[in-house]
Amino acid sequence: MKPYALTAAFARTPRTEALFDGRVTSDRIVLRLEPFATIHRAFKPMVRELRFDVSEMAIATFLQARAMGRPLVLLPVVLAARFQQSALLCRADSAIAGPADLKGKRVGVRAYSQTTGMWLRGILADEYGVAPDSIAWTTFEDAHVAGIADPPFCRRAPPGADMIAMLRAGELDAVIVGTELPEGGDLRTVFPDPAASADTFWRRHGFVPVNHMAVVRADIAQAHPDWVAEIVRMLGEARAALPPAQDGRDPYPAGRAALAPAIALAVRTMEAQGMLPAPVDPASVWDGLPAETG
Repeated sequence: MKPYALTAAFARTPRTEALFDGRVTSDRIVLRLEPFATIHRAFKPMVRELRFDVSEMAIATFLQARAMGRPLVLLPVVLAARFQQSALLCRADSAIAGPADLKGKRVGVRAYSQTTGMWLRGILADEYGVAPDSIAWTTFEDAHVAGIADPPFCRRAPPGADMIAMLRAGELDAVIVGTELPEGGDLRTVFPDPAASADTFWRRHGFVPVNHMAVVRADIAQAHPDWVAEIVRMLGEARAALPPAQDGRDPYPAGRAALAPAIALAVRTMEAQGMLPAPVDPASVWDGLPAETG
């Protein structure tokens, strides 16, 4: 029988390279991988239009989608995870000495719903007593999920504004960036020692903060649970092509049980930050996932 073709949107990273270069295949399904230079641009069409059959998705976006009843099923596979502290930047000449100094400051972030921002706000609140509403947030985009609004302590940047340019011009005191850090020596991290803060997070929680997982359309999961199992297998084999974590901190745990602590903390953190329009039971995030999968 000819394999069934599924449209798929994944970032091409070392984590997924084996899917792109053909080392991992299936005799049941073929993943037609859509090219995305910046994978977060795939999240909005997936969550709003169900444009793909299977897609990478930020965990914050998925939890908002679940709260809004979008027909997506979460797969127990991590595609991107990292300690977030190096993403919080200020000017090198700033008087900000550390995270506690962000109270009352102007901080830019692409979107309030951005997963990196969610994790960092949680760290600021839990470890430094800096509540989300004690910062004047500037956002540049809407949430990927329709109907999710910024909280009242956010303002929207003018159309066409550039976040890094605003920081360099002194219009913002700090910014949260993504995986690509700006070039130049005029910026530095707000955390004096990001690695030490990452160690604190690991000792407290025992996992690397999850940024992206994978989702599949609910109708596909219901009608073809074997396809879902095959997608999870393929993603697992692609992960196996990577060398093991040298420090024992695996950024790609797989399976519902292994992911339970990260999911539970993400839900609590988003609730505390006003990011969820309706309650989400951490156990419900797996609703629709075939029982034999993960």
